Amino acid sequence: MDCNINTNSLDAKQIQIADFTYDLPDHRIAKHPLENRDLSKLLIYKKGEISESVFENLPSEIADGTTMVFNNTKVIQARLIFHKETGARIEIFCLEPLKPADYNLAFQACGSSTWKCIVGNARKWKFGVLKMPFYLDEEEYCLTAEQQEVLDGAQEILFTWNHPSLSFSDVLEQTGKIPIPPYLNRDTEATDLVRYQTVYSKYEGSVAAPTAGLHFTEDVFSRLKAKNINREELTLHVGAGTFKPVKSELIGDHEMHTEHIQVTRESLESISKTTGQIVAVGTTSVRSLESLYWMGVKILTQQENPHLLKQWEAYQLPINYSVKESYQAICSHMEKNDLTLFNAATQIIIAPGYDFKVISGLVTNFHQPQSTLLLLISALVGDNWKKIYRYALENNFRFLSYGDSSLLMKE
Repeated sequence: MDCNINTNSLDAKQIQIADFTYDLPDHRIAKHPLENRDLSKLLIYKKGEISESVFENLPSEIADGTTMVFNNTKVIQARLIFHKETGARIEIFCLEPLKPADYNLAFQACGSSTWKCIVGNARKWKFGVLKMPFYLDEEEYCLTAEQQEVLDGAQEILFTWNHPSLSFSDVLEQTGKIPIPPYLNRDTEATDLVRYQTVYSKYEGSVAAPTAGLHFTEDVFSRLKAKNINREELTLHVGAGTFKPVKSELIGDHEMHTEHIQVTRESLESISKTTGQIVAVGTTSVRSLESLYWMGVKILTQQENPHLLKQWEAYQLPINYSVKESYQAICSHMEKNDLTLFNAATQIIIAPGYDFKVISGLVTNFHQPQSTLLLLISALVGDNWKKIYRYALENNFRFLSYGDSSLLMKE
Protein backbone atom coordinates (compact mmCIF):
# COMPACT_ATOMS: atom_id res chain seq x y z
CA MET A 1 0.00 0.00 0.00
CA ASP A 2 1.24 3.48 -0.87
CA CYS A 3 1.10 5.28 2.49
CA ASN A 4 0.91 9.05 2.25
CA ILE A 5 2.17 11.01 5.24
CA ASN A 6 0.14 13.61 7.13
CA THR A 7 2.26 16.79 7.14
CA ASN A 8 -0.06 19.16 8.99
CA SER A 9 1.93 19.21 12.24
CA LEU A 10 4.15 22.11 11.18
CA ASP A 11 1.14 24.31 10.44
CA ALA A 12 -0.60 23.30 13.67
CA LYS A 13 2.49 24.12 15.72
CA GLN A 14 2.41 27.70 14.40
CA ILE A 15 -1.14 28.34 15.62
CA GLN A 16 -1.36 31.28 18.03
CA ILE A 17 -3.57 30.60 21.03
CA ALA A 18 -4.57 34.28 21.11
CA ASP A 19 -6.67 33.59 17.99
CA PHE A 20 -8.87 31.25 20.03
CA THR A 21 -10.30 33.54 22.64
CA TYR A 22 -13.66 35.10 23.40
CA ASP A 23 -15.13 37.13 26.24
CA LEU A 24 -16.67 34.80 28.85
CA PRO A 25 -18.27 36.79 31.69
CA ASP A 26 -18.22 35.01 35.05
CA HIS A 27 -22.02 35.09 35.31
CA ARG A 28 -22.25 32.92 32.16
CA ILE A 29 -20.36 30.08 33.87
CA ALA A 30 -22.81 27.58 35.37
CA LYS A 31 -21.90 27.33 39.05
CA HIS A 32 -24.44 24.61 39.83
CA PRO A 33 -26.16 21.86 37.79
CA LEU A 34 -29.77 22.09 36.71
CA GLU A 35 -32.27 20.09 38.73
CA ASN A 36 -32.96 17.80 35.75
CA ARG A 37 -29.97 16.60 33.74
CA ASP A 38 -31.73 16.36 30.38
CA LEU A 39 -33.45 19.77 30.49
CA SER A 40 -30.29 21.69 29.64
CA LYS A 41 -30.30 23.65 26.40
CA LEU A 42 -28.91 21.97 23.29
CA LEU A 43 -27.22 23.89 20.47
CA ILE A 44 -27.26 21.99 17.17
CA TYR A 45 -24.73 22.67 14.43
CA LYS A 46 -25.23 20.87 11.12
CA LYS A 47 -24.04 21.84 7.64
CA GLY A 48 -23.08 25.29 8.79
CA GLU A 49 -26.48 26.06 10.32
CA ILE A 50 -27.26 26.61 13.99
CA SER A 51 -30.50 25.76 15.78
CA GLU A 52 -31.40 25.01 19.36
CA SER A 53 -33.47 22.57 21.34
CA VAL A 54 -33.52 20.86 24.75
CA PHE A 55 -31.17 17.98 25.53
CA GLU A 56 -33.97 15.47 26.06
CA ASN A 57 -34.66 15.87 22.31
CA LEU A 58 -31.12 14.80 21.34
CA PRO A 59 -32.25 11.39 20.00
CA SER A 60 -34.31 13.10 17.30
CA GLU A 61 -31.14 14.85 16.08
CA ILE A 62 -29.08 11.66 15.75
CA ALA A 63 -29.39 9.66 12.53
CA ASP A 64 -30.68 6.08 12.75
CA GLY A 65 -27.85 3.54 12.74
CA THR A 66 -25.34 5.92 14.35
CA THR A 67 -22.87 4.58 16.88
CA MET A 68 -22.43 6.82 19.92
CA VAL A 69 -19.31 6.33 22.04
CA PHE A 70 -19.27 7.20 25.75
CA ASN A 71 -16.45 7.56 28.27
CA ASN A 72 -17.48 5.49 31.29
CA THR A 73 -14.80 6.77 33.66
CA LYS A 74 -15.81 7.55 37.22
CA VAL A 75 -14.67 10.63 39.14
CA ILE A 76 -12.86 9.85 42.38
CA GLN A 77 -12.99 11.93 45.54
CA ALA A 78 -9.44 13.01 44.87
CA ARG A 79 -9.14 16.09 47.13
CA LEU A 80 -7.81 15.29 50.61
CA ILE A 81 -7.72 18.08 53.21
CA PHE A 82 -5.20 17.59 56.03
CA HIS A 83 -4.48 19.89 58.95
CA LYS A 84 -1.10 20.05 60.67
CA GLU A 85 -0.88 20.36 64.43
CA THR A 86 -0.02 24.03 63.83
CA GLY A 87 -3.40 24.45 62.14
CA ALA A 88 -1.96 24.84 58.62
CA ARG A 89 -4.31 23.50 55.95
CA ILE A 90 -2.63 21.18 53.40
CA GLU A 91 -4.63 20.03 50.39
CA ILE A 92 -3.44 16.95 48.49
CA PHE A 93 -4.90 16.35 45.05
CA CYS A 94 -4.43 12.77 43.79
CA LEU A 95 -3.54 12.72 40.09
CA GLU A 96 -2.57 9.17 39.18
CA PRO A 97 -1.34 6.00 40.89
CA LEU A 98 2.35 5.13 41.03
CA LYS A 99 2.64 2.05 43.27
CA PRO A 100 0.79 0.11 42.07
CA ALA A 101 0.57 2.04 38.79
CA ASP A 102 -2.51 0.18 37.52
CA TYR A 103 -5.69 2.11 38.41
CA ASN A 104 -7.72 -0.96 39.34
CA LEU A 105 -4.98 -2.38 41.55
CA ALA A 106 -4.34 1.02 43.16
CA PHE A 107 -7.98 1.41 44.18
CA GLN A 108 -8.14 -2.18 45.45
CA ALA A 109 -4.93 -1.80 47.50
CA CYS A 110 -5.25 -2.28 51.26
CA GLY A 111 -3.00 -0.61 53.81
CA SER A 112 -1.01 1.66 51.49
CA SER A 113 -0.93 3.24 48.05
CA THR A 114 1.49 5.69 46.43
CA TRP A 115 0.21 8.46 44.13
CA LYS A 116 1.43 11.35 42.06
CA CYS A 117 -0.18 14.39 43.68
CA ILE A 118 -0.37 18.15 43.62
CA VAL A 119 0.10 19.64 47.08
CA GLY A 120 -1.56 22.90 47.99
CA ASN A 121 0.19 25.12 50.56
CA ALA A 122 3.26 22.90 50.19
CA ARG A 123 5.52 25.57 51.73
CA LYS A 124 3.85 24.84 55.08
CA TRP A 125 4.66 21.12 54.76
CA LYS A 126 8.43 20.81 54.65
CA PHE A 127 8.65 17.47 56.43
CA GLY A 128 6.74 15.10 58.68
CA VAL A 129 3.70 12.88 58.34
CA LEU A 130 0.22 14.34 57.92
CA LYS A 131 -2.66 12.60 59.69
CA MET A 132 -6.41 12.63 59.09
CA PRO A 133 -8.77 10.78 61.43
CA PHE A 134 -11.92 9.22 59.96
CA TYR A 135 -14.74 7.15 61.39
CA LEU A 136 -16.33 3.93 60.21
CA ASP A 137 -18.94 2.01 62.18
CA GLU A 138 -18.26 4.35 65.11
CA GLU A 139 -14.59 3.29 65.18
CA GLU A 140 -11.81 5.82 64.61
CA TYR A 141 -9.11 5.15 62.02
CA CYS A 142 -6.33 7.26 60.55
CA LEU A 143 -5.15 8.12 57.03
CA THR A 144 -1.55 9.35 56.82
CA ALA A 145 0.34 11.09 54.01
CA GLU A 146 4.11 11.12 53.67
CA GLN A 147 6.27 12.82 51.04
CA GLN A 148 8.51 10.53 49.00
CA GLU A 149 9.99 12.29 45.98
CA VAL A 150 9.57 15.59 44.17
CA LEU A 151 8.27 15.02 40.65
CA ASP A 152 7.93 17.38 37.71
CA GLY A 153 5.26 19.83 38.89
CA ALA A 154 4.00 17.35 41.50
CA GLN A 155 5.00 15.13 44.41
CA GLU A 156 5.04 11.41 45.13
CA ILE A 157 2.92 10.80 48.22
CA LEU A 158 2.66 7.56 50.20
CA PHE A 159 -0.76 7.07 51.79
CA THR A 160 -1.22 4.56 54.59
CA TRP A 161 -4.24 3.70 56.72
CA ASN A 162 -4.83 1.39 59.68
CA HIS A 163 -8.01 -0.40 58.67
CA PRO A 164 -6.90 -3.90 57.56
CA SER A 165 -9.64 -4.59 55.00
CA LEU A 166 -10.42 -1.10 53.70
CA SER A 167 -9.34 -0.45 50.09
CA PHE A 168 -7.95 2.90 48.96
CA SER A 169 -11.19 3.43 47.06
CA ASP A 170 -13.09 3.01 50.33
CA VAL A 171 -10.70 5.36 52.11
CA LEU A 172 -11.25 8.08 49.51
CA GLU A 173 -15.01 7.72 49.92
CA GLN A 174 -14.60 8.28 53.65
CA THR A 175 -12.05 11.09 53.54
CA GLY A 176 -11.97 12.74 50.10
CA LYS A 177 -13.95 15.41 48.31
CA ILE A 178 -15.13 15.50 44.68
CA PRO A 179 -12.68 17.75 42.78
CA ILE A 180 -15.10 20.15 41.11
CA PRO A 181 -13.46 22.55 38.61
CA PRO A 182 -11.52 25.46 40.13
CA TYR A 183 -13.41 28.04 38.03
CA LEU A 184 -16.61 27.31 39.97
CA ASN A 185 -15.05 29.25 42.86
CA ARG A 186 -16.96 27.37 45.54
CA ASP A 187 -16.59 24.44 47.90
CA THR A 188 -17.80 20.96 47.00
CA GLU A 189 -21.44 20.46 47.99
CA ALA A 190 -23.43 17.29 48.70
CA THR A 191 -25.18 17.46 45.32
CA ASP A 192 -21.81 17.32 43.51
CA LEU A 193 -21.30 13.74 44.71
CA VAL A 194 -24.13 12.72 42.37
CA ARG A 195 -24.28 15.40 39.72
CA TYR A 196 -20.55 15.64 38.94
CA GLN A 197 -20.79 12.02 37.81
CA THR A 198 -22.43 10.52 34.72
CA VAL A 199 -25.26 8.03 35.25
CA TYR A 200 -23.20 5.44 33.35
CA SER A 201 -19.86 5.91 35.18
CA LYS A 202 -18.15 2.60 36.00
CA TYR A 203 -14.38 2.65 36.38
CA GLU A 204 -12.69 4.87 38.95
CA GLY A 205 -9.78 7.07 37.93
CA SER A 206 -10.80 10.56 36.80
CA VAL A 207 -10.18 13.76 38.71
CA ALA A 208 -12.56 15.64 36.41
CA ALA A 209 -15.86 14.52 34.92
CA PRO A 210 -16.38 13.85 31.20
CA THR A 211 -18.91 16.66 31.40
CA ALA A 212 -20.69 16.12 28.07
CA GLY A 213 -22.10 12.96 29.59
CA LEU A 214 -23.65 14.73 32.57
CA HIS A 215 -26.78 15.52 30.51
CA PHE A 216 -27.70 11.91 29.75
CA THR A 217 -30.52 10.12 31.60
CA GLU A 218 -32.00 6.65 31.33
CA ASP A 219 -34.92 8.17 29.45
CA VAL A 220 -32.60 9.63 26.81
CA PHE A 221 -30.82 6.27 26.53
CA SER A 222 -34.17 4.51 26.02
CA ARG A 223 -35.06 6.86 23.19
CA LEU A 224 -31.66 6.41 21.56
CA LYS A 225 -32.10 2.63 21.69
CA ALA A 226 -35.57 2.92 20.13
CA LYS A 227 -33.95 4.67 17.15
CA ASN A 228 -31.48 1.80 16.61
CA ILE A 229 -28.57 3.94 17.78
CA ASN A 230 -25.70 1.74 18.94
CA ARG A 231 -24.02 2.56 22.26
CA GLU A 232 -20.38 1.72 22.88
CA GLU A 233 -18.14 2.60 25.80
CA LEU A 234 -14.46 3.07 26.49
CA THR A 235 -12.54 4.52 29.42
CA LEU A 236 -10.28 7.55 29.46
CA HIS A 237 -9.35 8.73 32.93
CA VAL A 238 -9.51 12.52 32.84
CA GLY A 239 -6.50 14.14 34.52
CA ALA A 240 -6.05 17.53 36.12
CA GLY A 241 -4.27 18.56 32.92
CA THR A 242 -7.69 19.11 31.39
CA PHE A 243 -7.69 22.44 33.31
CA LYS A 244 -4.09 23.25 32.32
CA PRO A 245 -4.08 26.64 30.58
CA VAL A 246 -2.11 27.23 27.41
CA LYS A 247 0.56 29.69 28.54
CA SER A 248 2.71 29.66 25.41
CA GLU A 249 1.95 31.94 22.47
CA LEU A 250 2.35 29.13 19.94
CA ILE A 251 0.63 25.76 20.25
CA GLY A 252 3.87 24.06 19.28
CA ASP A 253 5.35 25.19 22.59
CA HIS A 254 2.54 23.77 24.72
CA GLU A 255 3.05 20.33 26.29
CA MET A 256 -0.07 18.19 26.44
CA HIS A 257 -0.77 16.08 29.51
CA THR A 258 -0.95 12.28 29.26
CA GLU A 259 -4.24 10.46 29.76
CA HIS A 260 -4.89 6.74 30.06
CA ILE A 261 -7.26 4.79 27.79
CA GLN A 262 -8.81 1.37 28.31
CA VAL A 263 -11.07 -0.37 25.79
CA THR A 264 -12.40 -3.88 25.27
CA ARG A 265 -11.86 -5.89 22.13
CA GLU A 266 -15.66 -6.19 21.75
CA SER A 267 -16.06 -2.40 21.61
CA LEU A 268 -13.25 -2.06 19.09
CA GLU A 269 -14.81 -4.77 16.91
CA SER A 270 -18.22 -3.09 17.08
CA ILE A 271 -16.91 0.38 16.24
CA SER A 272 -14.82 -0.96 13.37
CA LYS A 273 -17.92 -2.54 11.80
CA THR A 274 -20.03 0.62 12.02
CA THR A 275 -21.56 1.56 8.69
CA GLY A 276 -23.31 4.69 9.95
CA GLN A 277 -21.93 7.79 11.59
CA ILE A 278 -19.83 7.74 14.76
CA VAL A 279 -20.71 10.46 17.27
CA ALA A 280 -18.45 10.87 20.29
CA VAL A 281 -19.87 12.01 23.61
CA GLY A 282 -17.30 14.44 24.96
CA THR A 283 -13.84 15.54 23.92
CA THR A 284 -12.33 12.70 25.97
CA SER A 285 -14.14 10.17 23.78
CA VAL A 286 -12.89 12.01 20.68
CA ARG A 287 -9.31 11.91 21.94
CA SER A 288 -9.66 8.21 22.72
CA LEU A 289 -11.21 7.20 19.39
CA GLU A 290 -8.76 9.19 17.31
CA SER A 291 -5.77 8.05 19.38
CA LEU A 292 -6.80 4.42 18.99
CA TYR A 293 -6.91 4.88 15.23
CA TRP A 294 -3.28 6.05 15.19
CA MET A 295 -2.22 3.29 17.56
CA GLY A 296 -3.67 0.81 15.07
CA VAL A 297 -1.67 2.52 12.32
CA LYS A 298 1.46 2.13 14.45
CA ILE A 299 0.77 -1.61 14.66
CA LEU A 300 0.15 -1.85 10.92
CA THR A 301 3.40 -0.02 10.15
CA GLN A 302 5.37 -1.89 12.84
CA GLN A 303 6.23 1.23 14.83
CA GLU A 304 7.58 1.02 18.37
CA ASN A 305 5.27 1.14 21.38
CA PRO A 306 1.77 1.13 19.85
CA HIS A 307 0.31 1.60 23.35
CA LEU A 308 1.56 5.21 23.48
CA LEU A 309 0.67 8.11 21.19
CA LYS A 310 2.83 11.18 21.63
CA GLN A 311 1.59 14.73 21.18
CA TRP A 312 2.38 15.25 17.49
CA GLU A 313 2.61 11.64 16.24
CA ALA A 314 -0.86 11.73 14.66
CA TYR A 315 0.35 14.42 12.29
CA GLN A 316 3.35 12.36 11.16
CA LEU A 317 1.97 8.85 10.59
CA PRO A 318 0.64 7.32 7.33
CA ILE A 319 -2.99 8.31 6.63
CA ASN A 320 -4.20 5.75 4.07
CA TYR A 321 -5.69 3.21 6.45
CA SER A 322 -9.41 2.88 7.13
CA VAL A 323 -10.87 2.84 10.64
CA LYS A 324 -11.74 -0.82 10.13
CA GLU A 325 -8.15 -1.72 9.17
CA SER A 326 -6.71 0.21 12.09
CA TYR A 327 -9.08 -1.04 14.79
CA GLN A 328 -8.87 -4.61 13.51
CA ALA A 329 -5.08 -4.35 13.78
CA ILE A 330 -5.47 -3.58 17.49
CA CYS A 331 -7.85 -6.53 17.87
CA SER A 332 -5.33 -8.84 16.20
CA HIS A 333 -2.61 -7.44 18.44
CA MET A 334 -4.79 -8.16 21.48
CA GLU A 335 -5.49 -11.72 20.34
CA LYS A 336 -1.82 -12.35 19.64
CA ASN A 337 -0.82 -11.10 23.08
CA ASP A 338 -3.79 -12.66 24.91
CA LEU A 339 -5.17 -9.27 26.02
CA THR A 340 -8.77 -8.79 27.11
CA LEU A 341 -8.30 -5.03 27.45
CA PHE A 342 -6.21 -2.64 25.38
CA ASN A 343 -4.48 -0.27 27.80
CA ALA A 344 -2.86 2.78 26.28
CA ALA A 345 -1.76 6.35 26.95
CA THR A 346 -2.21 9.40 24.76
CA GLN A 347 -0.84 12.91 24.57
CA ILE A 348 -2.62 13.72 21.32
CA ILE A 349 -3.33 17.37 20.58
CA ILE A 350 -6.17 17.95 18.14
CA ALA A 351 -5.86 21.36 16.58
CA PRO A 352 -6.95 23.05 13.33
CA GLY A 353 -5.39 21.11 10.47
CA TYR A 354 -6.05 17.76 12.12
CA ASP A 355 -7.81 15.26 9.83
CA PHE A 356 -10.45 13.38 11.84
CA LYS A 357 -10.32 9.70 10.97
CA VAL A 358 -13.09 8.24 13.14
CA ILE A 359 -15.79 10.65 14.28
CA SER A 360 -18.55 12.37 12.32
CA GLY A 361 -19.78 14.49 15.19
CA LEU A 362 -19.48 15.39 18.83
CA VAL A 363 -21.73 16.03 21.82
CA THR A 364 -19.96 18.55 24.04
CA ASN A 365 -20.31 21.45 26.45
CA PHE A 366 -18.88 24.94 25.85
CA HIS A 367 -15.19 25.32 26.66
CA GLN A 368 -12.89 27.92 28.13
CA PRO A 369 -11.20 30.57 25.96
CA GLN A 370 -7.65 29.80 24.85
CA SER A 371 -7.93 26.12 25.78
CA THR A 372 -6.83 23.01 23.89
CA LEU A 373 -10.47 21.88 23.98
CA LEU A 374 -11.47 24.96 22.00
CA LEU A 375 -8.74 24.06 19.50
CA LEU A 376 -10.37 20.63 19.12
CA ILE A 377 -13.74 22.26 18.44
CA SER A 378 -12.15 24.49 15.79
CA ALA A 379 -10.52 21.45 14.18
CA LEU A 380 -14.02 19.96 13.84
CA VAL A 381 -16.08 22.95 12.67
CA GLY A 382 -13.44 25.38 11.39
CA ASP A 383 -13.77 29.10 12.00
CA ASN A 384 -17.48 28.57 12.58
CA TRP A 385 -16.60 27.96 16.22
CA LYS A 386 -16.78 31.74 16.55
CA LYS A 387 -20.33 31.81 15.17
CA ILE A 388 -21.35 28.91 17.43
CA TYR A 389 -19.97 30.51 20.59
CA ARG A 390 -21.38 33.93 19.68
CA TYR A 391 -24.81 32.36 19.28
CA ALA A 392 -24.48 30.57 22.63
CA LEU A 393 -23.51 33.80 24.41
CA GLU A 394 -26.28 35.82 22.77
CA ASN A 395 -28.93 33.19 23.53
CA ASN A 396 -28.25 32.63 27.22
CA PHE A 397 -26.52 29.26 27.08
CA ARG A 398 -24.74 28.24 30.28
CA PHE A 399 -21.00 27.54 29.92
CA LEU A 400 -18.38 25.01 31.09
CA SER A 401 -18.75 21.85 33.18
CA TYR A 402 -22.25 22.31 34.59
CA GLY A 403 -23.38 24.27 31.56
CA ASP A 404 -25.48 23.49 28.51
CA SER A 405 -24.68 21.14 25.65
CA SER A 406 -24.17 21.11 21.90
CA LEU A 407 -24.25 18.63 19.03
CA LEU A 408 -21.58 19.57 16.50
CA MET A 409 -21.38 17.70 13.20
CA LYS A 410 -18.14 17.68 11.22
CA GLU A 411 -17.78 20.21 8.39
